[in-house]
Amino acid sequence: MPKIIENLLIEKFKDRESFTRQDLFDFYRYFEPDLKEGTFGWRIYDLKNRNIIRPIKRGLYVISYKLNYKPEISQELFKLAKRITDKFEGAKHCIWETEWLNEFSQHHASRRIILIEIEKEFIESLYFELKDSSRSELFLNPDNKTIEFYIAESEYPVIIKKLITRSPIARRTEKNLKFYTPLLEKILVDLFAEDKLFYYLQGSELIHIYKNAISNYTINFTKLFSYANRRDREQGIKQFMTYHMYHLVKDIIE
Repeated sequence: MPKIIENLLIEKFKDRESFTRQDLFDFYRYFEPDLKEGTFGWRIYDLKNRNIIRPIKRGLYVISYKLNYKPEISQELFKLAKRITDKFEGAKHCIWETEWLNEFSQHHASRRIILIEIEKEFIESLYFELKDSSRSELFLNPDNKTIEFYIAESEYPVIIKKLITRSPIARRTEKNLKFYTPLLEKILVDLFAEDKLFYYLQGSELIHIYKNAISNYTINFTKLFSYANRRDREQGIKQFMTYHMYHLVKDIIE
């Protein structure tokens, strides 16, 4: 594909919240009236492969000028990730901390929570593995009472939970260590779904987090809504987005 056509494509669609497959097809047909569907399919593949466009749901795209979400890993988080990978090699897991959210929130929270999710059969083993060596308070699958009376008063809690199957997570490498962290899509859904645990990030704070995340980073809404559906929150999140940030998601929400 000539570079000039590629530049025109980026210029045409870069300021749009999203565009459809048909929009792209019409764009190419202007320059190539005889363009075949099969050839066009390869054009789509090439644009995605070279990170020029990104799918945000089936048949809907954006120009890839937004950054991929890759938060910094603190020393404490790295140490925990190393313990997990050393002792539970091959176990699916993800680890993150709420300090990451300061980038999106209106007010920086003074408290931090580390969250570790791992496959069900490893939960208790991981808890006892970390219990004797961690300086932080550990909580295993906390219920609402534990959250209210203990976690809310804890200065730097570490929470261990079951990893929901097919959660949006990604493998990451830091200092030759390979471990898993949640994608931004998962974090956004979890904040909405677990309002008791993340009580201090609800209301206007949650609106700020969603708006800033969607505005500044590429979000795969198909992935987000699929995970939300697994957590029985898809309709609630769609209503939340429609009411508070319709201008950002009007082409996404069905």
